[in-house]
Amino acid sequence: MKKIIIAIDGDSSSGKSTLAKALAKEISYKHINTGSMYRAVTFAALKEGLISVNKINPKKIIELTEKLNFDFKLINNHSNLFLNGVNIEKEIRLNQISDLVSQVSTIFGVRKKIVEIQRQMGLDKGVVMEGRDIGSVVFPCAELKLFITADISIRADRRYNELKINNQSITRKAVLENLQKRDFIDRNRKHSPLIKVKDAILIDNSKLTIDDQILFIINYLKKNL
Repeated sequence: MKKIIIAIDGDSSSGKSTLAKALAKEISYKHINTGSMYRAVTFAALKEGLISVNKINPKKIIELTEKLNFDFKLINNHSNLFLNGVNIEKEIRLNQISDLVSQVSTIFGVRKKIVEIQRQMGLDKGVVMEGRDIGSVVFPCAELKLFITADISIRADRRYNELKINNQSITRKAVLENLQKRDFIDRNRKHSPLIKVKDAILIDNSKLTIDDQILFIINYLKKNL
């Protein structure tokens, strides 16, 4: 099969990252988690004191983004994000970053720069790229577009079980509230809001396993591509 671009968009904690990783491994494609790139910018901005719960400096964050270098490397079969040569995969998963990343991702100058980088990453195709605007903005001509969602209660359970391993003080209520906030911001931001484009295949995985989803996608690829 010729190499293509597979664009996966979807809600926070809908399992799109897990699906993207598994699918990329199954078909020997490169996995690019674009959400990690916005988390990386948030991480860098936090270190520079450019963002907190009560303040944000969009102009300085845009300038900072121009100086950042992003690279995805496969480590133990998992795609890890390196920022300026340093592996920050663990740091960008902290709840503090989750609480602030939606604010950073709404900054037009940041999105413009990140989209440029993402398009460069997909030039040679053979990629599974996931995020919130891949099929609508980054690669509107992607050969396969998927939109992943799940019931918000199920998404909250998944995210809570993931976070409590390293943070025993986290509560499910806090996780649910964070998801609700991120959903609202993602779907209502002025630039590149989260939408399901017309030619995207909707997958509600509330009751589906990863194997179920992979089987469905592989069968689709065989029949249509």
